[in-house]
Amino acid sequence: MAKINLLPWRAERRREREREFYMMLGAAAFAAVAAVFLWWYWMGMRIEDQDNRNAYLKSEIKQLDTQLAEIKELDKTKSKLLARKQIIEQLQASRSQMVHLFDELVRTIPDSVRLGSLKQAGDTLTLQGVAQSNASVANYMRNLDNSKWLTHSDLIKTEVKGADRRNRYEFGLNVRLRPPENAENLDSKPSEETANPPPASAPLQGSPTPAAAMPAGQGTEATPPKPAADKAGGTP
Repeated sequence: MAKINLLPWRAERRREREREFYMMLGAAAFAAVAAVFLWWYWMGMRIEDQDNRNAYLKSEIKQLDTQLAEIKELDKTKSKLLARKQIIEQLQASRSQMVHLFDELVRTIPDSVRLGSLKQAGDTLTLQGVAQSNASVANYMRNLDNSKWLTHSDLIKTEVKGADRRNRYEFGLNVRLRPPENAENLDSKPSEETANPPPASAPLQGSPTPAAAMPAGQGTEATPPKPAADKAGGTP
């Protein structure tokens, strides 16, 4: 006798497959959520790490800005100290310049020139005064140009004023001061020339030997002076 299965096995199998499908779908959804959560956590860790790096860089940049500000202040202080040092060196180099300047002003001024005012601006002197003539002013300028401590005289004006013929030409001129080292070089040149005088040239052939170089007894005898004749024509 044949056995007939009257149970709804197809429906049971369909329900089993549906159950398996939903389980697989749930597992896939859980895996997707877990993957998203892991990705979000990993990105959060990276963002936090980058934020920490940015905070570290900001702190280091602040420290560098502070150090740069200190370096700028030190540079300003250094420049001020160098400027002071340069001024002190200039003052030390030119401390005797004023003495030589007034000495040269006394040496170079002619008798027919009289100074009325003197003004200094840096290394430029402005001299104003009166002179007897334009030639006296020109002579004064030549003396200034030939000086060891003064040079480059430049005439500003010269005009006739007043009724005094002795000092009727008013003049103004600019003259520059020589640097102390240049003036010292000029001072040292004459001493070197005097220390090493040029060799005396040999006398030319056939020229008479000076009397001072001739030995005693070989020179020409000096003839006694003749007596002057009497004004009346007689003998003495």
